[in-house]
Amino acid sequence: MSVLTKEELIGKLQHEIHILLHLCSKVKPEMLDYRPTPKQRSTIELLRYLTVMGPVLLPACQTGNFDGAAWEAKSKAAEAMNFDALVENLGSQAAFYASEIGAMSDADFRKEVELFGFKASTGATIMGLIVCGHTAYRTQLFLYLKACGREELNTMNLWAGVDGSM
Repeated sequence: MSVLTKEELIGKLQHEIHILLHLCSKVKPEMLDYRPTPKQRSTIELLRYLTVMGPVLLPACQTGNFDGAAWEAKSKAAEAMNFDALVENLGSQAAFYASEIGAMSDADFRKEVELFGFKASTGATIMGLIVCGHTAYRTQLFLYLKACGREELNTMNLWAGVDGSM
């Protein structure tokens, strides 16, 4: 990997999980069914999606083969999880990323894959789909929380995963 070291990539993903868990700590039970419009995911549906996204996309980024059956199985398992189980599952992703990415070689990161019609190196695909996906969806969670009245949340909550003034 040339732009980021393996350790930096793992650190970025673990930081995303840290922020996500921090934001989850701000969710009140009455916020779980919030959805901005009828066709958008609710808060709990968003968290269920996040339990599936990274763990299923990482092998796809490594091989260029998306496993639809694995996606469906993990999605079905996530549907059965309550909020506490979802948070626990999300927390386990920090170790998952360390283990899976830690086992990759530099050659693995440079290998070109084609996924969803785009060709790129495995490393770039991981950044584009998983790291950016985490950033986008935790921002969505942050906005849901703000819309549900968590006015005290600010940039520190969104980008550092801590309570604090700016």
